[in-house]
Amino acid sequence: MPGILDRYVLRQFLWLFVICFVSLVGLYVVIDVFTNLDVFLLYADKKGAVVPEMARFYGYRVLFLYDRLQAVVVLIAAMFTVAALQRHNEMVALVAAGIPHRRVVLPMIVAGVFFSGAAVLNRELLLPQFKTELVKTPNDLVQDTPWQIKPRYDHRTGILLRGSGISLEGRVLEKPDFLLPPGLDRHGRQLQGQKARWLAANHQHPSGYLIQGVSQPPDLVRQPSLLGPEGEVLIYTPRDASWLKEDEVFVVSGVEPEQLLGGSILQFESTARLLRTLKNPSLDFGADLRVTIHARVVQPLVDLTLLFLGLPLVLGRYQRNLFLAGGLALAVVAGFSLTILGAQYLGRALYLDPTTAAWLPLLIFVPVAAAMGDVWRS
Repeated sequence: MPGILDRYVLRQFLWLFVICFVSLVGLYVVIDVFTNLDVFLLYADKKGAVVPEMARFYGYRVLFLYDRLQAVVVLIAAMFTVAALQRHNEMVALVAAGIPHRRVVLPMIVAGVFFSGAAVLNRELLLPQFKTELVKTPNDLVQDTPWQIKPRYDHRTGILLRGSGISLEGRVLEKPDFLLPPGLDRHGRQLQGQKARWLAANHQHPSGYLIQGVSQPPDLVRQPSLLGPEGEVLIYTPRDASWLKEDEVFVVSGVEPEQLLGGSILQFESTARLLRTLKNPSLDFGADLRVTIHARVVQPLVDLTLLFLGLPLVLGRYQRNLFLAGGLALAVVAGFSLTILGAQYLGRALYLDPTTAAWLPLLIFVPVAAAMGDVWRS
């Protein structure tokens, strides 16, 4: 009996999960396509077939939408499944047969754990691989111009990294215009060139930018390399580095090209990469990054807490109305999401410690879920 029951409940739950997820993704795609219809038509005029490119563009976003929606879809599917069992009096028959509520919903809880685990793998393994595709907008499909960057200080060297744009595919900064700090500005404050290519550290140099076609300062390429306050080389010149061409210099920096885009791309980085970014002496993302890292750690617990908040609402009331079950699910999601967003905002604004901001929703709602736990004993 338990094996048959598990398969029956799980089949209904998975079917509802697929329907809800596909419906939400489809709704997002339809709205976004019609919002950017002129852009896709322009792409068709310029480059031909647009459907394959649209499929590729939105295919990557399915991974992102799964990361954002899976917990909500699990809750909705679970509540609809329970409501359907109660609507057809199946739950009454199961309880009368001595099968408690917790045993009936156990397959859905196990499935919720599986989907939450899949979201972790998606977040840590898949999204980082496609981060450059995920930060693109429909306009980026048509325009071949470099992406706009946000000027950022390298806190280790004191150099302000600027440029007209960036090409992430080649990790090339177009028309770099670096502002040099006191101590490195003896030949001029602005270091300008045609392109700056990011190079990883090797036996010849640390990580940094190889600036080609240096135009400012005009005589920098003929000068000795510039040293930092501790005697380390911060700007290599051809005079001391034979691996440089006569119109090139190399600027040491720990700020990678993706990090010049601001915080938009950070949401697609793996947690391990975020931790390395946090420890990078060249960067200072502050409380925002710390809140993001802590939120990643608690996310699986948050997903399960949401499920344990919603299920008692339909189990305890023997809710037969599917529409009311959906309304209860949306109300739970709205209250839960607003609490999470509010706590994270307070953490990023330094009103709360980042750790507290990430854990606060659990501190609030886990006791609430426990107080509603009488239904699990029936």
